[in-house]
Amino acid sequence: MLLDDRNFTRYISKHEIDVAVQDIAQRLNRDYAGKKVVLVTVLKGAFVFAADLIRHLTFDNEIEFVRLSSYGKGRTSSGTVTVLQDIHTDIRGKHVLILEEIIDSGRTLKFLRDRLEASGPESVEIVTLLDKSAKRVVEVPVKYVGRPIDDQFLVGYGLDLEERARNLPDVYYLKYPN
Repeated sequence: MLLDDRNFTRYISKHEIDVAVQDIAQRLNRDYAGKKVVLVTVLKGAFVFAADLIRHLTFDNEIEFVRLSSYGKGRTSSGTVTVLQDIHTDIRGKHVLILEEIIDSGRTLKFLRDRLEASGPESVEIVTLLDKSAKRVVEVPVKYVGRPIDDQFLVGYGLDLEERARNLPDVYYLKYPN
């Protein structure tokens, strides 16, 4: 696939993504049956993952969205996290699941997890489709992982290149970096 003048190769198929999402949902359904859960989806990237995941969830839940920024227009994290949109639900005494499409440095998730824990929830856990642990700079506990991945620049299935390519059903990696 060519995006601008960059060459991308399929890395994870839609079928493989579907299997990973269903596996995560089964684990969550087992662990959160009978519990009140708030799903905090990190925008923009995780909205595709969240939409697919919640269709498989059988426990009582409500969904919230948070928008954070640590990348700007580049391909690497700036290291500074900014809150662009916060949640509005009182999470005191509730179980919170943070839904993220990919974790690399861990800075953004640590920031968000610490911020949510300060509001007094029963628990806070992280759910991610893709875990790029080789890029981890900050330790962050990730309980639910769909798939560990290599250190690649990825697009598709919510992941973007300068706000483009989120709509692709598969995940692609940058074959020839420019």
